[in-house]
Amino acid sequence: MKKENLTSFQDFNEERFTKRVIHKTDDSTAFVLNFMPGQGVPTHTHPGSDLYVTVLQGAGTLTVDEVEHTLKKDDVVFTEGHEAFAFTNTGDEPASLFAVLSKVPDERYAKDQ
Repeated sequence: MKKENLTSFQDFNEERFTKRVIHKTDDSTAFVLNFMPGQGVPTHTHPGSDLYVTVLQGAGTLTVDEVEHTLKKDDVVFTEGHEAFAFTNTGDEPASLFAVLSKVPDERYAKDQ
């Protein structure tokens, strides 16, 4: 067993979003994405994977396959790897997303940024 506290992974940077890996196995990873207002992660896919996201704090716009969705604290989202995914913090306060990526498509998806 490994136990962590999510708040210790809520690490914000004024210049760019941050990604903090919590757990990593051979085929999955759990991490927290942190965004200051206006920051985002560009459109991308997770080939062969599933992505589960929970909003820990803040709000923003999730775009999946070019359709925008408003997200807020406690919202939970599931996307399949072929779906094009982007997120932008469109709120006035920092936003954090807890994410689990199953079947990691390649090592760069499981590293801190």
